[in-house]
Amino acid sequence: MNSDLCKKLDIEFPLFAFSHCRDVVAAVSNAGGMGVLGCVGMTPEELEADLCWIDTKVNGRSYGVDLIVPNKFESKGEEVSNEKFLSMIPESHSKFAKDLMKSYGVPTDTYDMEMQDHLGFRENISLDGARRSLEVAFSHPIKLIANALGIPPKLMIEFGKNNGVLVAALVGTKDHAIKQVEAGVDILIAAGGEAGGHCGDIATMVLVPEVVRAVRKISDVPVLAAGGIVTGEQMAAAMAMGAAGAWCGSVWLTSPEAETNEVVKEKMLNASSRDTVRAKSRTGKPSRQLKSPWTEAWENNDKIDPLPMPLQSIVAEPALLKFDKLADSGHQGASELATYWVGQGVGLMNQSVSSGAIVQEFKVDFANAYERLLTLMEG
Repeated sequence: MNSDLCKKLDIEFPLFAFSHCRDVVAAVSNAGGMGVLGCVGMTPEELEADLCWIDTKVNGRSYGVDLIVPNKFESKGEEVSNEKFLSMIPESHSKFAKDLMKSYGVPTDTYDMEMQDHLGFRENISLDGARRSLEVAFSHPIKLIANALGIPPKLMIEFGKNNGVLVAALVGTKDHAIKQVEAGVDILIAAGGEAGGHCGDIATMVLVPEVVRAVRKISDVPVLAAGGIVTGEQMAAAMAMGAAGAWCGSVWLTSPEAETNEVVKEKMLNASSRDTVRAKSRTGKPSRQLKSPWTEAWENNDKIDPLPMPLQSIVAEPALLKFDKLADSGHQGASELATYWVGQGVGLMNQSVSSGAIVQEFKVDFANAYERLLTLMEG
């Protein structure tokens, strides 16, 4: 595609694939799009291994990395020991999680130890953790670095400028977009409330043109559309509203390469757009997930409120990982509880297709949408 953004990033088609799976990242980059590896859950050593693997698979094609360095989270900037941090989690919350697990026959004997094992997430979203991940990422030929929550730290922007790597940031409102431009980001990702994972509450169809018009007055920073986009027609619609491309995460989750648990993949393939919920039950910040008894239990009660990030993650992730593991072995209760981040576009994700084939489908559907509009204009 003949666009400034494609030229800057040396890609054929401005379809960006956010994924926690290196296989998806490589497949999308090799198909002409741009894979972006989400690495907030990785240690620096794990990130190094995955990026080395990607380097060997993409043959010089462009790819990027996505981090989460929130502007605000519990105990940010404070010297708090792991023991003290764990003590900040009320017993009522861990008991609520364990009681729910027990009611579905899921064992809880190792849950407290697994909460301790998950403390690495807290380190990864800190500035020191981000620095270590950035040092690893910038030792590889990445073309883009993205921050998923809030304004990227100055450290990330400096790394980008000094290494000729474009810095991207997700936004959920027009005001957020303006602040990101003023902070020096190179690409905005306007993520509507339909998106999987962390998202705001403004619909993509409204947010994208609102951000494009606001930013156009002060900068030529390109805007990518995100949120519920799982087809080339939707991508074409977003670009007709001024977006420079599409940032997609959910559409890859049912592909054979994706990291998604097989039970959850099957749930997604059979889900409608109404089978997701935007809730704080997983991370403490609003994120859209597939509905399950786990999400419903946290949402539909008046006794327990999700904790701030990252405390809620310490409560939730050990349980969710256990559900995935047990679901793989056929455990009925764990299979019912199992869930994952996914957007409302899940209702259009009805068959398992390889990541490379998804990119090709996007291209064909995009071209067909363009032709339909062109025919209307000529008529």
